Amino acid sequence: MTTRYEQIQQDLKASPKTWLITGVAGFIGSNLLETLLRLDQTVIGLDSFATGHQHNLDEVQTEVSADQWARFTFIGGDIRNLDDCKKAVTGADYVLHQAALGSVPRSIEDPINTNQANIDGFLNMLVAAKDEGVQSFTYAASSSTYGDHPGLPKVEDKIGKPLSPYAVTKYVNELYADVFARTYDFNTIGLRYFNVFGKRQDPNGAYAAVIPKWTAAMIQGEDVFINGDGETSRDFCFIENVVQINLLAATAQAEAKNHIYNVALGDRTTLNTLFDALKTALAECGVTYDKSPSYRDFRAGDVRHSQADISKAKEVLGYEPAFRIYGGISKAMTWYERALNESR
Repeated sequence: MTTRYEQIQQDLKASPKTWLITGVAGFIGSNLLETLLRLDQTVIGLDSFATGHQHNLDEVQTEVSADQWARFTFIGGDIRNLDDCKKAVTGADYVLHQAALGSVPRSIEDPINTNQANIDGFLNMLVAAKDEGVQSFTYAASSSTYGDHPGLPKVEDKIGKPLSPYAVTKYVNELYADVFARTYDFNTIGLRYFNVFGKRQDPNGAYAAVIPKWTAAMIQGEDVFINGDGETSRDFCFIENVVQINLLAATAQAEAKNHIYNVALGDRTTLNTLFDALKTALAECGVTYDKSPSYRDFRAGDVRHSQADISKAKEVLGYEPAFRIYGGISKAMTWYERALNESR
């Protein structure tokens, strides 16, 4: 039986649309770009390279045909500039707004820039998209919005107080989206990403996510540091699941809009278990890592456990995660082993 996602891919192939991806040179944005170009869509990409990289776009170019790549237009610009947003959204049917300054620690160290990118930039994109009359606006929300709410699994309508400036900004995005629906009848869909991982996620820098950071350390024979006792748990979600739900959300019917959806697996993996899983997957790629992890203090702003209830996304959008945690890790490790060796 054909799934809704398979049907959407068939429909898009038959009737191509024009998409705008903000943050197109980033981890999630470049994966969305690759999938849409493979489906013969026309894509406009906006990025300031604040956290994105040209090499992500270069890699996408090698993964698609010359004709497909010719359907891509890149705009160097900043979502904090309304004119850049208006230029980028011109002619777009669907908007996938991924641009943001991520990372809880970064937001604690630099709340002003985080606010400017994540709130001012988001509002600019909402205004530009509303004025352009796009068919749909899908944006990257965050599981950080659940804050100090103790309940597990996390359900969309039950949140606590934010624990970081980053969490505040992502919650404000949801509030603005709701106000635009009530005030301007401009309906959006917010996707609360949990811990997304996969190819092209940057392993470098002070704010690198745990999976690419540990993976790079293991491949290079360096120490792996675990914040806390290793029993902190997260709902890790492979990038191809995230791409799926973005397309499902963008093409959803009107009744599915002006809602928030969790994007995850509905599962929990501890950091200790993750460490072992990465070692095993890398061993299958021929990389042996024989060190034990080093434990240090818990990190400020982090929650102890995180797990999503994804029943709403399944029932309303037809979301069906194609990759569980170990399948996603295995596929990601193959990419990291190749990419990091090529960069040496």
